[in-house]
Amino acid sequence: MGNSKPNIEDMVGAYPVCVHCQKPSVVRDAWAKWNIGTGEWVLKSIFDKYACDACGEEMTPVWKLNKEFRQKRIQRLNDALRHGQCEHGTVVITSGLQAKGQEYLAEVSQVVASFDRFSEDNDPHLEHDFGSIEIDSDKIFWKVDYFDLEMKYHSPDAANPAVTHRVLTIMLAQEY
Repeated sequence: MGNSKPNIEDMVGAYPVCVHCQKPSVVRDAWAKWNIGTGEWVLKSIFDKYACDACGEEMTPVWKLNKEFRQKRIQRLNDALRHGQCEHGTVVITSGLQAKGQEYLAEVSQVVASFDRFSEDNDPHLEHDFGSIEIDSDKIFWKVDYFDLEMKYHSPDAANPAVTHRVLTIMLAQEY
């Protein structure tokens, strides 16, 4: 996949829209084959032609992204990482925090996991990807970064957990 951007139609939250009436009523011809084992029709082939169920025109659709859906999904995935429930995730604790000992780290981890005071001021991208907390007069930052699964490049789609490795870094503010 490399460092290239994915096609919009491959991104989570993408949907086709009719170029004539602008409605998301796009359909495609396809073949289905009966599966005797499951007792269901199974998709066999999808053909190249598109049409609109709303206006009946044949066309090539334009693709749009549901940004609100994507933001909410990224929020949920980032929150899951902070709660330790992420399939492709790593937590990095800086040396300054590690030097404060295991009890302190346990408290910091609990406070980061339970953080829910997101606002426009501290969450400008609406992704729950940054936080600032204070413990024992120490200002602590945490942030989430998105990489591809090999951790060589940025993620091609941060809303897709199948192609994204999340990294949560927790640090003293002076280490930033």
